[in-house]
Amino acid sequence: MKSLSAKDRRERLKRAPEIAPKTLATLAKQHPTAHCELDHRSAFELIVAVVLSAQTTDVAVNKVTPKLYERFPDARALAAVEPKEVEPYVASLGFFRMKSKALVGLARAIVDKHGGEVPRSMDELVELPGVGRKTANVVLGVMWNEPDGVVVDTHVMRISQRLGWTKNTDAEKIERDLCAILPREEWDHASHVLIFHGRRVCFARKPNCEGCSVSDVCPAAFDAEHVGRKAAANGDGRRKAAANGDGRRKAANGAKAGALRKAAGPRAAKAGSHAKKRSPRATRG
Repeated sequence: MKSLSAKDRRERLKRAPEIAPKTLATLAKQHPTAHCELDHRSAFELIVAVVLSAQTTDVAVNKVTPKLYERFPDARALAAVEPKEVEPYVASLGFFRMKSKALVGLARAIVDKHGGEVPRSMDELVELPGVGRKTANVVLGVMWNEPDGVVVDTHVMRISQRLGWTKNTDAEKIERDLCAILPREEWDHASHVLIFHGRRVCFARKPNCEGCSVSDVCPAAFDAEHVGRKAAANGDGRRKAAANGDGRRKAANGAKAGALRKAAGPRAAKAGSHAKKRSPRATRG
């Protein structure tokens, strides 16, 4: 395993933003089929899949959407039913009741405000219940190659930090950093390439630096496990990092669940506020 000196890493960090487009092009050659891995045939199917993907995997979402799309092929079909009719189609996913309510609320907003068609602007998309900037950029980028920024998920966040493209840990700040160093026409493509790289090479734990096409310019090469995630050198540190990680996951899960409750309506939000008072069995979804 190659070891880099502190000086080498500093020099790579200094060059990283300037050579970011070239680095991205090299990664794109390593992942020539990089694309959105949520199955869809329309903007409606895509926005539904993105909402369902919260706190679960694309693979899990792709298992349930064929029957869901067959039963509810467009926003009008989904808007015409109650959430209870949607639940059986997404029951294998986490928070499926809230997601069912969120999807119906989303569909009704699309029908009421946009005639049943998914809008094509950031401002209109983020006004839809349950849709934030990340979801909106996925739809804008994948469907029309008109993103308003770079989609920043956990893979993009981790890898952009390792590559020296950002020093930030906040998703919105990272997005601004990436937009500043990457050509606008690459914003959508960049997120797919980085996500592919994160899922196949630059893992959170034990990243495969030997199999990485940009290890010759990456400031974190051969020590990447300690960048973009909490790492500890001793047992106490590991326990502390694990506790911090659990706290962050709980906070992130709470935020995502809150967004789903907000999209699902006041009744779901009220139910969520009493969740801690219930037993684990009563709140299991």
